[in-house]
Amino acid sequence: MSKKETTNKLWDEGLKTRREVLGAEYVDGSIAKANEFQMAFQHITTEWCWGYAWNRPGLPRKTRSLLNLAMLTALNRSAEIKLHVLGALNNGVTVEEIKETLLHATVYCGIPAGLDAFKAANQVLTEQGAFDKPAAKKTSKKVAAKKAPAKKVAAKKASVKKSAE
Repeated sequence: MSKKETTNKLWDEGLKTRREVLGAEYVDGSIAKANEFQMAFQHITTEWCWGYAWNRPGLPRKTRSLLNLAMLTALNRSAEIKLHVLGALNNGVTVEEIKETLLHATVYCGIPAGLDAFKAANQVLTEQGAFDKPAAKKTSKKVAAKKAPAKKVAAKKASVKKSAE
């Protein structure tokens, strides 16, 4: 196979995969907006990222999506996280799997990177209707417990002080 045939094959396979994962409207729009300068980037992305890496045997698309979310968290790339959360949903990744991947990445990448990743993912998941409402906030028992009246607290402190003497 000639270099040109290989490139054409990678382009065709990459374009197909890229559309399936990210959506044809997004992909076709990116290519349509690209000028001659930007087309070099479109080619390398479509041919090598989507045509070669995403079509290799050994890992299912779902796993590749989760890896992307972790790596993009490490790189703190919120715009790409949003795009790849949508791609992950298209690849059958659950909201729970996205959450656990981002939590795991947060431990290794740091709280600020994790926070940005969670914000980006939450925006997309909300827009996609992936969950109906935010998770219920858990209230700690200390906050939820009634406060003792000030007189009782003072009396208890005095009692403890006397017994200590």
